[in-house]
Amino acid sequence: MANSVELPEQFNAADYFVDRNVREGRGENVAVRCEDRSFTYAQIQSGVNRFGNALARDLGVRIEERVALLLLDTEVFPQAFFGAIKTGAVPVCLNTLMRPKDYEYFLNDSRARVLVIDAALLDSIAEVRSAFQFVEHIVVANGESKVATDLQWDTVLEGQSDQLPVAPTKKDDACFWLYSSGSTGQPKGTVHLQHDMVCAAESFGKGILGIREEDVCYSAAKLFFAYGLGNNLYFPFSVGATAVYHPGRPTPDAVYANVGQHKPTIFYGVPTLYGQLLAHQSGEMDGVRMCVSAGEALPPDIFKRWRERFDLEIVDAIGSTKMSHCFISNIPGKSRPGCTGRIVPGYEARIVDESFVDVPPGEVGTLLIKGDSAAAYYWNKHEKTKATMLGEWLNTGDKFFQDEEGLFFYAGRTDDMMKIGGIWVSPVEVEAAVIEHDSVLECAVVPAEDGAELIKPKAYVVLNDGEAESDELAQSIKDHVKSVLAHYKYPRWVEFIDELPKTATGKIKRFELRKLNEH
Repeated sequence: MANSVELPEQFNAADYFVDRNVREGRGENVAVRCEDRSFTYAQIQSGVNRFGNALARDLGVRIEERVALLLLDTEVFPQAFFGAIKTGAVPVCLNTLMRPKDYEYFLNDSRARVLVIDAALLDSIAEVRSAFQFVEHIVVANGESKVATDLQWDTVLEGQSDQLPVAPTKKDDACFWLYSSGSTGQPKGTVHLQHDMVCAAESFGKGILGIREEDVCYSAAKLFFAYGLGNNLYFPFSVGATAVYHPGRPTPDAVYANVGQHKPTIFYGVPTLYGQLLAHQSGEMDGVRMCVSAGEALPPDIFKRWRERFDLEIVDAIGSTKMSHCFISNIPGKSRPGCTGRIVPGYEARIVDESFVDVPPGEVGTLLIKGDSAAAYYWNKHEKTKATMLGEWLNTGDKFFQDEEGLFFYAGRTDDMMKIGGIWVSPVEVEAAVIEHDSVLECAVVPAEDGAELIKPKAYVVLNDGEAESDELAQSIKDHVKSVLAHYKYPRWVEFIDELPKTATGKIKRFELRKLNEH
């Protein structure tokens, strides 16, 4: 297990991340700050126990049954998440930015019997309620529902005991689900086990970030996202630290306001957000000792400008829903722009060709990862499971190369790579060069066909405020790329766009841009 963590055969993650803090004298530590409210570990434990009792006694949820969570980032989330786990039930964390049809799919696919939903999100399920095949109870938090049969969070917890025995789960029992983004077909229910969060917290949270009890964590990435769940729930809870929650969108104004109010010591973002924060002329990061980025490769230009402005490095890393969190990372204090870093202790990596043969240093291949935080399987997706989970190794679908020093460099998703004149070209590399241009805020590069039906790079560009689109500017961007990269890599077309299509977690939907070129 990662970093030699030894867990007993009978093990429950809620006991480890919540009850243990109280047992070891951290009950009065502030676990969660949300807007103007704060909650100690003892208070969170009380909510966990009350909700767990309500699930088991009043709502009839049994061990291994699913409980869906469609919640904004507030103090309700850890209580519902760990309350379900403590009873042996399995919370399913749902993306709060999806469409009604998506929720119909998630709830029917998972067969969740209980849905805990934030009142602000009730409209998103209104038109599909009648299509839920297995949901028996809907519990509404942070507000009231107009549907008479819905239950209220406060009412459900009222009168419940604040004592709850831990379910006799094993360390290899199912613990929680996260749904994949579904960029290649329907989203897949990724089943994680009771020990997975401990492995990720020990290897990346403690081993790389050095998170400690006095830290205050603030993640712009939300809790429903694998990255955010670690950042702002089980990493701080692993050491008795504090998490700052913000239920609204992570706009630059909101982020800077939360940093000013709560003074976090560790800030977690994604590359797109770091770019937006830099575009905001006002705003400070006072008190922050470390910034972390994942979700997509961090452009070197953003790394450099962030350090120049705030005197803070951004620790770039890569992880996945399937592996719980990050498995390759830069080392704080030694970050290298444009590099994803080294393998995180507790994990192993291989870069292979199409025949799964290891490639030599410098050659791009597909990244395979091995580690104990890996998901067990995809729910009801046997063929997808077999294609991704190759025994001890997991196929990430990411393209990487490794240099002679053992450093890893991200080259894009398998579907994003372009072959130009017989040579593989990484869109990430071209995007990083485009973003270096003074006029560019964001960029996405995808393959497009020229008049001879040959593949060439095409850049979709979002300009900084105040910049005007022009043929001259497009040519200037092309010329800049030619000056810093091999000539064949420059974008043959530059198309200006108001906004790049992105997933809820901030990743660029390059597949949508590729579709634009097909019409």
